[in-house]
Amino acid sequence: MNFIAMDFETANYQKHSACSLALVMVENSKIVDNYYTLIQPETEFFWKNIQIHGISPQDVSQAPKFPEVWQLIKHYYNRNNLIVAHNASFDTGVLSGCLDYYGLEQPHYLSLCTLKTSRKLYPEIPNHRLNTLCDYLKIPLDHHHDALEDSRACANILLQEEQYFGMDAFKQFVFMH
Repeated sequence: MNFIAMDFETANYQKHSACSLALVMVENSKIVDNYYTLIQPETEFFWKNIQIHGISPQDVSQAPKFPEVWQLIKHYYNRNNLIVAHNASFDTGVLSGCLDYYGLEQPHYLSLCTLKTSRKLYPEIPNHRLNTLCDYLKIPLDHHHDALEDSRACANILLQEEQYFGMDAFKQFVFMH
């Protein structure tokens, strides 16, 4: 299985307020690479978000803005790549919101949500939050809400689901953006 696991952290509720991004690249069902960056959002930080992920305005004051980051990663977002996220509607919404805010063209890519797959494949779990699912599946998640840790955990969830349930279990969950 080949895919890219993605996770954004945001400064506030605005979809264009990305303050960090991580991508974990998987080829032939093995993690082979990753990308992580802080992002300087053009919006205010909310105290609640800082408490969740620990990223402050000072941390991103010298970070690139989203258009610079997009130039480095946009080649991953094409019809041939599967982009995976836990609660993908949030992460794909942040990507779309950032692209809209800066007037950048929306890419067309396949996406899959491990929150949705886990609800279907593990109905016995009381909730399907990333940390709960990682505990249940014995997947390391030492720093929840660190974008790189979360995207790596997401990749490992899908790899474990593939191992136990096979590829056909995911076909109904893949969407084109």
